[in-house]
Amino acid sequence: MRSYHATSGGGIDGLTIREHADPRPGPGQVLVAVRAVSLSHRELMILRGDYVLPVKPDVVPVSDGAGEVVAIGPGVTAAKVGDRVTATLFPSWQDGPFGRKHLPQLGGSLDGMLTELALLEERALVPVPAHLSYEEAATLPCAAVTAWNALTGDGAPIGATVVTQGSGGVSLFALQLAKALGARVIATTSGPAKAERLLKLGADEVVDYRAAPEWPSRVRELTSGNGADRVVDVAGDLERSLAAVAIGGHVASVGFVSGDPSPLDPRAVFRSGASVHGIAVGSRAQFLDMNRVIETHRLRPLIDRVFPFDWAPDAYRYYASGAAFGKVVIAV
Repeated sequence: MRSYHATSGGGIDGLTIREHADPRPGPGQVLVAVRAVSLSHRELMILRGDYVLPVKPDVVPVSDGAGEVVAIGPGVTAAKVGDRVTATLFPSWQDGPFGRKHLPQLGGSLDGMLTELALLEERALVPVPAHLSYEEAATLPCAAVTAWNALTGDGAPIGATVVTQGSGGVSLFALQLAKALGARVIATTSGPAKAERLLKLGADEVVDYRAAPEWPSRVRELTSGNGADRVVDVAGDLERSLAAVAIGGHVASVGFVSGDPSPLDPRAVFRSGASVHGIAVGSRAQFLDMNRVIETHRLRPLIDRVFPFDWAPDAYRYYASGAAFGKVVIAV
């Protein structure tokens, strides 16, 4: 079998590919022939050396993948040879709140999915929705589960109106899932071309933040002055998100993909009367709940481009360019 390896801070040029003996599953383990993986912002952070969680030396990178079970170890009862599966990013996080004990993660402190054969814990496996291809299923574990957690993880109703930011993976999934849950979606973006694509994907309104830098005012105009019930903040601009959210609403803080986050004035939190919920992907139980909605509504992830396994560094470079609208996938 062949696997890619990476070092935190080693950059894309530091990706190497090597051959290994095929692994054998031990007790509670499953061997998966990986069919596809997908890239997320997390993977770029690892190669840059600024990922917030531990990364082991010479790690097999990438948390997101899907494949077929080809062997099972002693005691495995929840999987059988031939099953189509994905895996949770945090294998031990089955349900409930996130905590320090759940920090081990695929493609970070644990070997990940950019390999021909992945040895996974039985408890980490999640069945692939029947209508999805391996390429589509590979996009779910990080971005889609994060979006689902951002919409539902605080236990509050999703609300009538949701704001999504930009056209990255989490935001596109948040748009699709929020529409499936019955919400009106106001998407922010840069430029008319992306706006048109977001409208075709289901957004009810699109606000161009380049044409209207004070986009929260436009969100309030579109909501009769009330503000949105929920904002999925992927940019790290919490002050503007709080300015756009309704009193008593919810802001899901997913990250800061646009660069360094802006400082937050505590008075903005007080004025909004809103709750801010930090998101760390999601549990296996949330993954399963999300998949039920995906199956019920026959949702399909948006894929921009698929690269072959031998071109994985090119896939990273393309993803890092910011040119993709949808997920970048590597077929194994």
